[in-house]
Amino acid sequence: MSKDALAILKELVAIPSVNPMGRDVSGPEFYEGRLSEYLVQFFDELGVECQRIEVAPGRSNVIARVAGADGATNVLLDAHQDTVPIDGMTIDPFAATVTDGRLYGRGACDVKGGMAAMLAAFARLVREKPAGAANVVMSCTCDEEATSLGINDLPRLWNDPSRAGTLLETRPDIAVVAEPTDLDIVVAHRGATRWEIRTTGRACHSSVPSNGVNAIYRMAQILACLEEFADKLGDLVPPHPLCGGATLSVGRIEGGISVNTVPDKCTIEIDRRVVPGEEGMEAFNQVEAFLRDRIDFDYEMIEPWLVAATLNDDRNGEWADRLMSHITPVAGPHEKVGVAYGTHASRIDDGGVPSVVFGPGSIEQAHTKDEWISVEELQQAAEIYFQFCANVG
Repeated sequence: MSKDALAILKELVAIPSVNPMGRDVSGPEFYEGRLSEYLVQFFDELGVECQRIEVAPGRSNVIARVAGADGATNVLLDAHQDTVPIDGMTIDPFAATVTDGRLYGRGACDVKGGMAAMLAAFARLVREKPAGAANVVMSCTCDEEATSLGINDLPRLWNDPSRAGTLLETRPDIAVVAEPTDLDIVVAHRGATRWEIRTTGRACHSSVPSNGVNAIYRMAQILACLEEFADKLGDLVPPHPLCGGATLSVGRIEGGISVNTVPDKCTIEIDRRVVPGEEGMEAFNQVEAFLRDRIDFDYEMIEPWLVAATLNDDRNGEWADRLMSHITPVAGPHEKVGVAYGTHASRIDDGGVPSVVFGPGSIEQAHTKDEWISVEELQQAAEIYFQFCANVG
């Protein structure tokens, strides 16, 4: 197999792998099943060991391994299979059209471009068998865009003795996670804790609202307190030098059944971004304590459905420097940076593996109506992934 990164990316984008993001939908464009089948076939054609590991009904991680020299570094390359939905796109999301040095399509930037570059590098390692190359496992994980089922399961392969027998039963020495970083190296990023707050009241006819208790009015008091809390976060939590400050945002509200009924329920969804040094549940408890001192009626803080850890830059510096030594000859000077968004790197780092984030494309193009990636960056990333794995030792 000798497809380059661009040819592989065209095939990846043409295979829908839309994460429904909790919506009750069905159809061949949803979930990762077809892409997982493609990946298994890709690795089978290379003649390497490959495993498809189901982590939820119909949803799997696909992992493959190419052996390096005896005693070589164990490198994990990770890229997620799923994309966000295609609603509102102004281009054909699956046409993989190349125009003016850009490939357009859903997932081209986030993160099938990074996956294609990794696959091209992986295939080249198999073909060329460079002396002194690392032992490389590539993981293609599911459900990154919603509830992180894939990456939650992955570290168990090397940390849980009951999972022995997989291609990842040996803990990697370093992980490189594909995300659009403009070919910079992300060494730190924020985490996220997300949860719901629910208020209840008593329904009645809106012609006499005093006969009821309006749950939306109660939620309005909570919202005012949350806005006050968000304004104070900069003083409560010191900003990280690379990732910036902590934030809180209310992104969704739902309440009431009709305009002529006083609502008896109201629910909001909160996104609290934590910086390295914070813990997700501590951030949740901090908000609860703040509200408890200010709200004099009952409300319900629902346990978080997402507690995504931060990536700290306290132990990945040496590996970032090694990776940088292969970026500069290919793509010129780049930087080690921190970012506001989260990635799989934090979960892998929590699993005991120093991790960095690196890939082609810009986060500004991720999830957009005309998502695209630079073909030049795509090819550069494939070369950098290869050189790192071939020479890391």
